[in-house]
Amino acid sequence: MKKSLVIVESPTKARTIQKFLGSDFIIKSSFGHVRDLPRRELGVDVEKNFLPKYVIPPKAKKVIAELKKDMAKVENTILATDEDREGESIAWHLQEALKLKDPQRIVFHEITESAINHALKSPRKIDMNLVDAQQARRVLDRIVGYKLSPFLWKKVAKGLSAGRVQSVAVKLIVEKEREIEKFIAVEYWGVEALLKKPASPSQGGSDKEFPASLIKKGDKAIEKLEIKNKVEADKILQDLNNADYIVESIEKKETKRNPAPPFTTSTLQQAASQRFGWPAKMTMSIAQRLYEEGNITYHRTDSLNLSETSLESAKNFITKEYGKNYWAGKAVKYITKSKGAQEAHEAIRPAYADRTPESLKGIDARQLKLYTLIWQRFIACQMTQAIFDSVSADISANDYTFRANGLTMKFDGFLKVYPTKFEDKDLPDLEKNDKLDFVKLDSIQHFTEPPARYNEASLIKTLEKNGVGRPSTYAPTISTIQDRNYVSKNEQKRFFPSEMGFIVNDVLVENFSEIVDIGFTAKMEEELDGVAEGKDKWEKVCKDFYGPFAKILAEKYKDVVKTDLTQETDKICPKCGSKIIERMGRFGRFYACSRFPECKHTESIEDKKNDLGIKCPKCKEGDIVARKSKRGKIFYGCNSFPKCDFALWDKPVNEFCPKCDSILVQKNKSTIKCSNKECDYAK
Repeated sequence: MKKSLVIVESPTKARTIQKFLGSDFIIKSSFGHVRDLPRRELGVDVEKNFLPKYVIPPKAKKVIAELKKDMAKVENTILATDEDREGESIAWHLQEALKLKDPQRIVFHEITESAINHALKSPRKIDMNLVDAQQARRVLDRIVGYKLSPFLWKKVAKGLSAGRVQSVAVKLIVEKEREIEKFIAVEYWGVEALLKKPASPSQGGSDKEFPASLIKKGDKAIEKLEIKNKVEADKILQDLNNADYIVESIEKKETKRNPAPPFTTSTLQQAASQRFGWPAKMTMSIAQRLYEEGNITYHRTDSLNLSETSLESAKNFITKEYGKNYWAGKAVKYITKSKGAQEAHEAIRPAYADRTPESLKGIDARQLKLYTLIWQRFIACQMTQAIFDSVSADISANDYTFRANGLTMKFDGFLKVYPTKFEDKDLPDLEKNDKLDFVKLDSIQHFTEPPARYNEASLIKTLEKNGVGRPSTYAPTISTIQDRNYVSKNEQKRFFPSEMGFIVNDVLVENFSEIVDIGFTAKMEEELDGVAEGKDKWEKVCKDFYGPFAKILAEKYKDVVKTDLTQETDKICPKCGSKIIERMGRFGRFYACSRFPECKHTESIEDKKNDLGIKCPKCKEGDIVARKSKRGKIFYGCNSFPKCDFALWDKPVNEFCPKCDSILVQKNKSTIKCSNKECDYAK
């Protein structure tokens, strides 16, 4: 039997597949895309039906040459790239670059021996509908980026960019910030009684104190904002002086909590953000390794579908490890609610149900954390509900009613595997007409809270809910808007817009409202789905977008006046004696000589704000300032850079090591250490 060449995207995936296939197969990696649009030009002929100009990047030329040598040694070539639109597109570009006449195309949702062998038995042709959908997305994004960005350079500032999905994400963050700016906090008060059941020979008693919140006066419910100030709260406290607290009614019932469905790309990114504080980009990178090493199924999916084999293996594992009463009793299947979800795909799950996190060997700590989360969620989704005993007691005091709630777990069910935050609130055994002991009465001041800023989890959830982008676009979109300095994260890891983010958003909203309109962007996604399903032509989608867009763009070039972002200062240029002005650049405001470009003197405004008041220990002339790396990480360096390259990741303090005279740094809240890695001094 002659050999076959199998081409995948990554070396890790190639190594994993090689374990399952014998010497009759050569497995090689394309290292991602082998063709793309050129970097420094539009690369799309809008006059010739949006014909893309594809080129082979320099780094891919060597890969193509080596793959051609491998092709000469085999009888046939098999393209085994990922099963989504991106993977289909990579397969097509390989076909074109390698001049393959009729290559076999195989797809699999998991990298297991059975999945690979099944795929090899059922090859298909490249799905040009999926390729065209990806091609349309690439062309549309290129048109928006390469046509709209120069407009921003001319009318706002050099180096700016606009993107079809990224601009919508920035708009969401800007709108949220303006909601917060307009927000006015409203004061309100709550009243809470601390009570306990008295001990008695007949009924028993409890030393356990429990809270009860005021809910009614007479027959009228007291709404959240109804007690407006301390005067009103104190009046209620006065009315309750020497009141008797008597149980008016008891409601006991059993409540159940259902397990969450298995993960999709979006929900996995959200869960990793909430639990571990990971950015979406990191989550996807770790998931990529888990997938390529055969531990989980494909990680770019918006489907909740689960294969019959996986459902059966989950049932067997649950009944064997935990008992029949922990299995749901039947296979639980979930319905995908997101528009355009590809049901042929599966949800993200472990490749093997019985491969517990404890049994995994040779993976790093972060991979283990993410695998544990995925494994727990999948096993839990096939388990029984958690059951709780719920108690609600209404307690009368004079003309007021208080309510106390209790909740205790009766059966853990799926929570045995996938623990979530839960707090037992155990009330004493209360009966109607019980008289309770009064412990204390408090009035509690509250203020209404402004809307919360987006974090990665809530931003992804909003984008998905509104049909903006696809599973594969969330992580790169969020990275891009941070890299462009349109938004940043605060200490709570929540997004806020930069000054430039506000400016660019306002220019786009005022002049290109459709581009940043959520409904319009979601409609574009639906049209791309139509192309993927063979219902529409990709060229028509591009034409329908480009015609109106090009017309508006031409009008705006004429009508829009350049935004003046300069501000006068009283500073004088040390080089030529001219006035210094504040300018706005891509990375924020800076000082510059008013005679630019004749005089190119600039100074950093941020350096002034972030000056730690510590002289540089290396050059003895500059000051140490807080700065941001290209990846957005804070570091501390000399403001004389590049003349002086002193830099530290840890925050320096204005003290020097008694052992080696190096500057000391703050390692954490309680420890100061020497910055010299060879010195062990700490205090």
